[in-house]
Amino acid sequence: MKSISVVIPNYNGRHLFEKYFEHNYQIFKSLPTNVQIIVVDDASKDESVAYLKETYGDKITLIEKPMNSGFSETCNIGIERATNDLIFLLNTDVSLEPDYFEKLYRYFEYDDTFGVMGRIIGMDDDNIQEAARSPKILGRKIKSCDFFRLNDKETFTPTFYLSGAIALMDTRKLKAINGFNEMFNPYYGEDQELSIRAWRLGWKCYYEHSAICRHEVSASTKGHNTKRAIKQIHFRNRYYVHYLHLYGMDLQLWHLQVLFCDVLLGLLMLQTYKAEAYLDVLRNRRELSQKKSAFHFQMKKYRSNLGIIEVINTIRLMLKYKEVVKL
Repeated sequence: MKSISVVIPNYNGRHLFEKYFEHNYQIFKSLPTNVQIIVVDDASKDESVAYLKETYGDKITLIEKPMNSGFSETCNIGIERATNDLIFLLNTDVSLEPDYFEKLYRYFEYDDTFGVMGRIIGMDDDNIQEAARSPKILGRKIKSCDFFRLNDKETFTPTFYLSGAIALMDTRKLKAINGFNEMFNPYYGEDQELSIRAWRLGWKCYYEHSAICRHEVSASTKGHNTKRAIKQIHFRNRYYVHYLHLYGMDLQLWHLQVLFCDVLLGLLMLQTYKAEAYLDVLRNRRELSQKKSAFHFQMKKYRSNLGIIEVINTIRLMLKYKEVVKL
């Protein structure tokens, strides 16, 4: 059984640790393998660090950041410190079902598996919050379809992206891909962009419907920003994904689509956060281009030439002739 490094990013989450961590900790302890638990605190203003030191002491590795930055950098610090075969990213507002990991190990018997995630449902209900997603393109906009699973339990269900809240990933591959893109700080969209890079390198992301965890909605980001600021971050990061993974004429057509369908229409509807999000992309074009070039070099290293269109076609092919159940 492969060993696991659990990486938990935290910001002001003492109340969440008090509610959910002991339950998850007991699950980690029960696994018949080596489990390393790394909590990276993103300069919390509550008593998270004091609580963890007092309650868990040397049972966990606690890393304290001096300045708050966001999800991507916080996770990357934990990923860098991880030493076991697999890395499990876990949000503080998640409660795992006892057999969560047993359902996922079989995926890593295959060399091209990047990672796998289970089903996320509500803390007090069974409403699905995250499951497998398939990709589609509308014009030049990359979007995710509704939740689904394959009816055949013996067939692996591909997913366009892995949720950063409960993803189990191959450590070697995750480190090779350099973890999350920190331009996506403080949060939103970084897990989709990471998964796209994995797919483009020829690695696969999967979903296991029978592996279940519960999630307290918006508990880990609540209160970090105003609703308007959150919307701007959300759209900015969506635009980042497109800039990073579209090329040539596709990228130029995407710019036009965003300008007419998002920016101008948004201004008419007084949704100025879309225009501000697009301006963020223009302001950060140099850094985005550097990230894009670095990944292109990495693709050459791994002898891959897959673009986002090829990724979408790959996932569609994996679903062809399969019985797809919408959730």
